[in-house]
Amino acid sequence: MTTATSSVWADLVGQRSTIEVLQQAAAGHGMTHAWLITGPPGSGRSNVAMAFAAALQCQRGGCGECQDCRTVLAGSHPDVSVTRSETSTLYIKEIRQLVQRSALAPSHGRWQVMVIEDADRLGDPDHARGTGNALLKAIEEPTPKTVWLLCAPTVRDVLPTIRSRCRTLTLATPGTSDVASFLTRHDGVSETVAGFAARASQGHIGRARALALNEETRTRRREVVSIPARLTSLGSCMTAATNLAELAKEETEAITAEANAAEVAELQTVFGSERKDVTSRAYRAALSELEKLQKQKAKRRVLDVIDRALMDLVSVYRDAIAMAVGAPGMLVNEELRGDVAAVSRAVSPDDLLRMIDAIFTAREQMLEFNVPPQLALESMTVALRLPGGRQ
Repeated sequence: MTTATSSVWADLVGQRSTIEVLQQAAAGHGMTHAWLITGPPGSGRSNVAMAFAAALQCQRGGCGECQDCRTVLAGSHPDVSVTRSETSTLYIKEIRQLVQRSALAPSHGRWQVMVIEDADRLGDPDHARGTGNALLKAIEEPTPKTVWLLCAPTVRDVLPTIRSRCRTLTLATPGTSDVASFLTRHDGVSETVAGFAARASQGHIGRARALALNEETRTRRREVVSIPARLTSLGSCMTAATNLAELAKEETEAITAEANAAEVAELQTVFGSERKDVTSRAYRAALSELEKLQKQKAKRRVLDVIDRALMDLVSVYRDAIAMAVGAPGMLVNEELRGDVAAVSRAVSPDDLLRMIDAIFTAREQMLEFNVPPQLALESMTVALRLPGGRQ
């Protein structure tokens, strides 16, 4: 069996027990047709799924060197389909196409592997047109050489009818030392920067790499985690809410501008000279559909950026609780120990817990109930206001 340190498993941080299970399954022990891979954000759900897909196609169980391993990890293997959602929901059209493909025999590899990175964004299977309903039928009646790999934060985020037909693997949150070691080994950053990024990311590998390698990312995070100590008046609360919303909008625009331009250029290439005809209904319809999808992606990305900022805020209040009760060890925001101490002195641990609850309430309002971010953030920052400031 291929060792985890020299294979497709090499970059999976802090997941030794999961790797052992999947290595055994790839070798034919405990294999099943549907897997549900769960774990907190940044634990590496998608990376685990792709490593497993490579191991299933590889004759040596995931050597990391053969053509099958390289093409799977590069996203170009003909028998590995990856579906990810950049909007709030996976659409019925996407899932139906995936289900149709899943019924085909492998054209090159050993398996037809279907990876869904956002299984928590499936629709309600009780609805006649629900995406979950389409997927459920395929999982209930799988073809012999098809494997489904579903990823979601928790089992509760996946429809009960679907999760009951899957073997579940729950990933651990990588420890700070594991993440720091990975950053120094994989990206060559200094131990100081790696230690900061590992703590600040709270086990989120992708976030840790961004913090370690990008100064702008570190600057934006510093702006966010410095907010709690400044919330001393109603005016500062309104300003903080506006700044959070603007930061998210600016970061999203930076991400989407180039991608949107590339998508429009690709559409124009597909239609060729027909796009120059102002009466071309097909081109205008396709462009309109693309623009609609791009707006949906941008909305979701704004929410994702805000969500990450909210988790950074939570880390400050958890640090304040740890300081208040005298918990040992370094703070997540060790570099802001002075600000954390100010927050900890200003309110009680019970108040800090209520503040954390206010952050999660704002998160739920935006992600689940479509409350405009500005309104949700204003309500949240007012709830986070420290006592003793101006009204």
